[in-house]
Amino acid sequence: MERYEHVCPVEHAGGLDSRARKWLQNPEKILKGRIKEGMVVLDLGCGSGYFTTEIARQVGRSGKVIAADLQQGMLDILRDKVKGTDIEDRIVLRKCEADKIGVTEKVDLVVAFFMVHEVPDKRKLLQELKSILKPNGSIYIVEFRMHPPMKAFNEMVSTASEVGLVEKERSSSLISRAIVFQ
Repeated sequence: MERYEHVCPVEHAGGLDSRARKWLQNPEKILKGRIKEGMVVLDLGCGSGYFTTEIARQVGRSGKVIAADLQQGMLDILRDKVKGTDIEDRIVLRKCEADKIGVTEKVDLVVAFFMVHEVPDKRKLLQELKSILKPNGSIYIVEFRMHPPMKAFNEMVSTASEVGLVEKERSSSLISRAIVFQ
């Protein structure tokens, strides 16, 4: 069985789709206005697809979601979740490597919910993300408010700036903080 340090194990995937989470983090509300029909969106660290399914609805029939995760088990859960649904054909599953996303297709938007803090080499990650953005594309990163600590979050923001990403928006809620780069 695959194991990745600091990554939510597949055995806990059921908790990622809980009712409490839906109340605290409603994907439709969080993503509203960020996604347009026809977009190509990379859901990085998609896990069991909590945000992926809503992204697929919002990109519409002409759009696509690349759902990428380190763990094949998470991708299998997502595959089974959407099998036979009207959004199945909009979702492409990609297994990442520990040090490389491996997506070469240009994307309009990258969403990375609660996972950037898990990546050891943030500079390499951010460079790779920048390399696949379409012109005017953006990266939407959301992290928990308490973890990573603010210092680590700010270090990630500095690294993003160093690799040529420009901060466009920052927000926070009771449980999270978010930033958008272009």
